[in-house]
Amino acid sequence: MTLESHTFDVIVVGGGPTGMMLASELRLHDVRVLVSEKDAEPSIAVRSLGLHPRSIEILDQRGLLERFLEHGQQYPGAVGRFAGIDKPAPADLDTAHGFILGIPQPVTDRLLAERAEELGAEVRRGCEVTGVEQDDDGVTVELSDGTRMRSGWLVGADGGRSTVRKLLGIGFPGEPATTEWILGEVEVTVPPDEVARIAQEVRGIHRGFGIGPTGGGLYRGVVPAASAAEDRSVPPSLEEFRTQLRAYAGTDFGAHSPRWMSRFTDATRLADKYRVGRVLLAGDAAHVHPPLGGQGLNLGIQDAFNLGWKLAADVDGWAPVGLLDTYFTERHPVAADVLTITRAQSELLAPEPGPQAVRRLLSELMDLDDVRRFFAEKIAGIGIRYDFGMGPELLGRRLRDIRLSRGRLYELCREGRGLLLDQTGSLSVAGWSDRVDYVAEVSDELDSPAMLLRPDGHVAWIGDAQDDLERHLPTWFGAAKS
Repeated sequence: MTLESHTFDVIVVGGGPTGMMLASELRLHDVRVLVSEKDAEPSIAVRSLGLHPRSIEILDQRGLLERFLEHGQQYPGAVGRFAGIDKPAPADLDTAHGFILGIPQPVTDRLLAERAEELGAEVRRGCEVTGVEQDDDGVTVELSDGTRMRSGWLVGADGGRSTVRKLLGIGFPGEPATTEWILGEVEVTVPPDEVARIAQEVRGIHRGFGIGPTGGGLYRGVVPAASAAEDRSVPPSLEEFRTQLRAYAGTDFGAHSPRWMSRFTDATRLADKYRVGRVLLAGDAAHVHPPLGGQGLNLGIQDAFNLGWKLAADVDGWAPVGLLDTYFTERHPVAADVLTITRAQSELLAPEPGPQAVRRLLSELMDLDDVRRFFAEKIAGIGIRYDFGMGPELLGRRLRDIRLSRGRLYELCREGRGLLLDQTGSLSVAGWSDRVDYVAEVSDELDSPAMLLRPDGHVAWIGDAQDDLERHLPTWFGAAKS
């Protein structure tokens, strides 16, 4: 058994969007990162179809948005769609990115992986973690080929069946799967207009059904399974898929030549802790839920965005006491809220009279713009307010992109550092300038004299007094350097 030298500060287990986003965030701060992915090749399964406004903002904050826009399609009217209830998008959402970006998950995966490697993260595919041991100085990771590696930290971003979570013995309470769906991309022999007609008819009765073109002669279909599989790691067969299509649509559309097939369920679980010593969880390793609202991938990217700078601060040695623990106190309630939203949508899709009565009532309420905005802010991820104590309404919220004389705010966030946006021109971050950028700007979109932004764009302080600023800077950016 070979023990590699301690060459990494952080090992990220899982090369999906959460893991790659986290690796990129860490590399912005020169943290030595290894991404270990058990699959030898990137998945071609299109499990996610879009990015919500907060994820789009994150990509813009890091200079990645243009890459994604080249490969996606913008859907302004889809923002905040709840339980499939078709209502107009709310007016004047507090974001400069008020659209869903339709983009297949394999493209998202590829673009984030390219970014991580561009920044210098090492990625090893076909490399499965089988054992984890930790002590006060670091973590020893055992791989399936017998190799053992040392790292300062380990992050499990290895999905809902997370090996890291299981090895740590972290509780994963919630509800087991009661319903399963089969998802896949296939070719069909039925003409496109006939597929569209049948799909529309069936969707009116069975909202868990869908089939539509994805390009290149392929159709992406989803249909309820006959029962929940005992082993979800075993992909469904084409015949199982065709049988369920016939059961719900009266035809299997001549489905053939599957490109990929998979399963998903309505299992809903949330880890009871995100950290044990030097090992943390992120993304689906920490929370699973039905895909209603399309929040899973987005939630993982946003976890990584919250965790990355905090873990980097610890590696770099300037993190204030307790900073890394705020990852759990901030993100666990967000995940719990997402689970509430998806549970509610699941109930509203049930065909029984009671859920359908509630659905009709909610549909009427959603004619009100404030109600639509409430749901949109939750699903889009732009309504989150972390608890930073009493203060102005913006305190704890992320700041939307705003225009400045030198360009846009998000263009100043590329390096993942803190930012003092000062309209008074009289403040200073001397002592923290290695961690916090200073921008003396006036903007007609900003009505606060000055505000301090964390590297994830959340407002950590609002005011105009230097002594008050210096009381708050150590909370997020550690002690000043003399």
